Amino acid sequence: MTTPLELKNILSQGLLSFPLTDFDEQGNFNEKSYAARLEWLAPYGASALFAAGGTGELFSISGDEYSGIIRTAVQAGAGKVPILAGVGGPTRTAIAQAQEAERLGAHGILLLPHYLTEASEEGIAAHVAEVCRSTRIGVVFYNRANSRLSAESLEKLADAHPNLIGFKDGVGDIEPMVRIRRKLGDRFTYLGGLPTAEVYAAAYKAIGIPVYSSAVFNFMPQTAIDFYNALARGDDAFTTRLIDDFFLPYLDIRNRKQGYAVSIVKAGARLAGHPAGPVRTPLTDLEAEEVQALKALMDKVGGK
Repeated sequence: MTTPLELKNILSQGLLSFPLTDFDEQGNFNEKSYAARLEWLAPYGASALFAAGGTGELFSISGDEYSGIIRTAVQAGAGKVPILAGVGGPTRTAIAQAQEAERLGAHGILLLPHYLTEASEEGIAAHVAEVCRSTRIGVVFYNRANSRLSAESLEKLADAHPNLIGFKDGVGDIEPMVRIRRKLGDRFTYLGGLPTAEVYAAAYKAIGIPVYSSAVFNFMPQTAIDFYNALARGDDAFTTRLIDDFFLPYLDIRNRKQGYAVSIVKAGARLAGHPAGPVRTPLTDLEAEEVQALKALMDKVGGK
């Protein structure tokens, strides 16, 4: 079992990613394809992978499927890459998922938003506290959408729950991010978690958050690693070229419809020769012409 402190240290350096969840053409979980995906990605050197995360379509996954997905991820990643399990939804659902992930050998938890409705900060903090109390493994809070916490709330939670070891930001509001970073210091590991995080990576690095999770790693893993390494060594010419030639045009496609942040990654994986099947409703797959536009972008930068 990886201790929360060990997990914190693992997540404090290197590139992270969140594998797609594989479905067959009938929309059922495809265990064999999913295991092959993790085995394909593992050698590229991501510090950790988030199984059943947002891009893994956590909120379309049923209870029975969840166990199979996390079990497969843990087995495929054994000795190769640490696995954090996505958990989310109502508090009791998140607790059940966290406990199941721990039982199956996951190294940590990524606590995604509760979604359904807005809630007070006190209520969100209580939700986080209950999940932290339910498990011994490390928990990373995903600050996103309608699930956000202030520096003051996070400090209280960290005081009460030593296994709360990470903060992943999917909002992109710099002022509260700086406040959280200054108040919590090295008590947390801090992760950039905005969709297509490469576009924001330089700004986050400037405020002391060099680690982020990459969606593009799902279909161009070497390119994603090369970008991360170039950013780390300050190779502005390389990162600027990729942003201009790939990431900004990629965003033009991704931003055409709500939910395309997941759909475009599944399209990219299919083009890369590692198809993960269709997205589940209420998400929709890319249109044919959008897939061709993505292929042209991947070809332009020698996507691999």
